[in-house]
Amino acid sequence: MDKIRIGIVGYGNIGRGVEQSIKRNDDMELKAVFTRRDPASVKIQTEGAEVKHFDDMETMKDDIDVMILCGGSATDLPVIGPKVASSFNTIDSFDTHAKIPEYFANVDKAAKEGKNVSIISVGWDPGMFSLNRLYAESILVQGSTYTFWGKGVSQGHSDAIRRIEGVKNGIQYTVPVEAAVDQVRSGSEPELTTRQKHLRECYVVAEEGADKAAIEEAIKTMPNYFDEYDTTVTFITEEELKENHSKMPHGGFVIRTGETGCEGNKHVIEYSLKLDSNPEFTGSVLVAYARAAHRLSKKGESGARSVFDIAPAMLSQMTPEELRAHML
Repeated sequence: MDKIRIGIVGYGNIGRGVEQSIKRNDDMELKAVFTRRDPASVKIQTEGAEVKHFDDMETMKDDIDVMILCGGSATDLPVIGPKVASSFNTIDSFDTHAKIPEYFANVDKAAKEGKNVSIISVGWDPGMFSLNRLYAESILVQGSTYTFWGKGVSQGHSDAIRRIEGVKNGIQYTVPVEAAVDQVRSGSEPELTTRQKHLRECYVVAEEGADKAAIEEAIKTMPNYFDEYDTTVTFITEEELKENHSKMPHGGFVIRTGETGCEGNKHVIEYSLKLDSNPEFTGSVLVAYARAAHRLSKKGESGARSVFDIAPAMLSQMTPEELRAHML
């Protein structure tokens, strides 16, 4: 069996999660990790795979079937997404919901020019939760949909914090408001604002001499990330961060309530995730969609796609016959 040859761009938490997932998929192999750091300083766990500088990516154009982009959504992916899509099939986890249409258009243009396939915004939200919202709303056409995240670490929001001037390190937890969750599960279909559904808790290690008041203000007013939420910022030491915030759990749930029939029969659809490791789970979703991108590319397709455009069978190692026999 010819294995799907994978490249990883960026070797942070998600990059390491992708590497671990590749090891569990016997139809794939990691060929190279690309980094902006000195390649000699990056130690990976896959024997035989190379570590190369980001600028050397083009030298492996014939050796990689799919690039999995593991940069942050705030500043990395808007630049490298279209750039890499012009030369490779790509998967990414772009998660700034408000900017997805613009990002999709930019990647789509580059991927079509390069005759490649790029699947954007792959993960669990956007991604798996997006699919569950679509399924639920297509079935219960009259009703209300609610998405809750956490309590857990948001990779994208944590990355956004770390990019603020004066921040040495930081982590962000998304916390559902329990009263809001209870209202939704009751089937009462409450109207809830963004602020009423979630809290955001930020733990920040500041650089020595940094203006903590300015950092807190920058976090709380950041568009698309914190400005619409009740946000707390707590300054801690590097030691406290390592001791109390080194794990990366997350999770959440999508709830759709609605009615059917003439008698107004009530229904509730709920999909939930509880994750020990947000980056490892996200990496596993990215890897599954890399299989789909490779298959679409082999068919001669090109351009950007979202999870809505990918048939479930494209994600599985099983053949259509096996899926019908064992899963249908």
